[in-house]
Amino acid sequence: MGLIIGVGGTKPTFAYDYYYGIEWNATVSNPKPTRIGKMELHKELPLQSLMRRCILKDNGTVNYYLHANDSTKRDNGAAANLTGVDGQYMVELPDMYVRFETDGDISRHLQSTEPLPGFRLWRKDYVSAVEATVQRSTTTLCAVVNNDADYRGGNNNSAWDGTYRTLLGRPATQISLTNFRAYARKRGSTEWNCNLYQTHRKLWWLFAVEYANFNSQDAFNAELDENGYHQGGLSSGVTTLNGTKWNNFNSYYPFVPCGATNSLGNHSGIVEFTMPDEYDPGVSTKVNVSSYRGVENPFGHIWKWTDGCKCLIQSETDGGLSEFYVCDDPAAFTSSGVVNYELRGNLPRKEGYVKKMILGEHGEIMPLEVGAGSTTYFCDYFYTNIPSSGVAERGVLFGGNASYGTYAGFVYAYTNDTAARASANVGSRLCFYPQIETA
Repeated sequence: MGLIIGVGGTKPTFAYDYYYGIEWNATVSNPKPTRIGKMELHKELPLQSLMRRCILKDNGTVNYYLHANDSTKRDNGAAANLTGVDGQYMVELPDMYVRFETDGDISRHLQSTEPLPGFRLWRKDYVSAVEATVQRSTTTLCAVVNNDADYRGGNNNSAWDGTYRTLLGRPATQISLTNFRAYARKRGSTEWNCNLYQTHRKLWWLFAVEYANFNSQDAFNAELDENGYHQGGLSSGVTTLNGTKWNNFNSYYPFVPCGATNSLGNHSGIVEFTMPDEYDPGVSTKVNVSSYRGVENPFGHIWKWTDGCKCLIQSETDGGLSEFYVCDDPAAFTSSGVVNYELRGNLPRKEGYVKKMILGEHGEIMPLEVGAGSTTYFCDYFYTNIPSSGVAERGVLFGGNASYGTYAGFVYAYTNDTAARASANVGSRLCFYPQIETA
C-alpha cells in the first residue's frame, strides 16, 4: 500500500502527499523529464515559492526581506538599501528534503518540505542575488548594487571610470578561487563563502523540478502550460556575444551592472540589456539578463568559481581516472589536497555535452558521460583535459561566460584549471551557509 505517516489524533496521510519531483530515462534524449509525485505540488511549488530576496547581516540574520515584485523596496513598501550599508543582497533558499533514486536506466529526483523517510535534508542557506564584487578598501567579498569606486568590479581598473567600459557597479573578476574564499571569510566566519557547489546544486534541482526541463537555456515563457505548470527555461542568458568583439570592447571583463533584474523581485524572468554602441558600432546588440527566482545570472556573463568541490585528474599512466570530490563542511575547504573531501564519482575523460550525471544519493550535477547535444539530455557542456603525467588537482567553474552560446547553462562545468586561476571573465557569488548549532 505504501508508507503512511501520522500518529495519535492526526489524520494518517501517505508520504506521497508531500513530495513532488521528476523522472527520466537515461536512454531518452528528450531533455524534459516527467513530473511525478503529488501533481498539485507542481502547481503550488511549495519549496520554490519560499525563495526570496533579502538583506542579510554579517551575523546571518535577515535585516529585512525585499518586495516580491521590486527589489528596490522592502517588503513593507519602504525604500531598500542595496549598497551594503544594511547588509548583503541575498536570496534565501529554504530547508528542503531530497531523495535521488536510480533503477537501471530510470532515475528520479524527489523533493519535499517535510522530513520523509529516506529523504536527505539540504539546510536553509543564502546565495547572492547578484554576482559578487569586492569592497576594495577591505578586500571583502560583497553582494551589493553599488557604483562607488570602493566596489569597482572587474580588475579594479579606475582608468575606465566614466567610459563605456566602466567597471563601476559590475561584479569582480581576475581573482583566484583561493582569494575569493579568503575575501568571503572576511565577513566574519566560515559560514560566509564564495559560490558553493552545494548551493549551486540545490538551485539546479529546484529549477529542474519547477520547469521539468534540463535545458536551462530554453526560451523563457512566463505563461503556465495547459495543466498550470511552469514551462520553458531561462533563455540564452548573457551568452550570445561574439568573443572577438567582446575582447575588443573590454578585454573580456564584465559589463552587465549588478542589479539589472531588480525589477523582477522574487520572480523568474529576463531583462533586456543593450550593449554600448562601442561593442559593435551602428548595431544594436541586446542580451537577456536572466534571473531564477531572484538569482541574477545563474549562468552566463562570467564564469563562477565554485568552492566545496574539486577534481583529481590522473594521467593515463598514473591511474587513468578523473575523480570528483565534494566537501560538505566549508570550514574544511582547501585549495590543496582532498583531506575531508569525499569521492563522489568519476568524470568523463573527454569533453562534450553532458549525457549522464553522476547523481548518487547526493544528486551530483557533474557528468558521468558525455555525448549529448545542446538540446538533448542535459544540454550543457563539460570541459576537461588530461595531464600527460602525474595527477592534476583542479577546481570547477560553472555556468559559462558571455560568448559561450549553447555550451552554457546551469550545469556547464569547466575542470581545466587550478584554484589559482584568475581571469577577466571569471568571478563568483557570495554564499552564507549557517553552521549547525552544537550543544
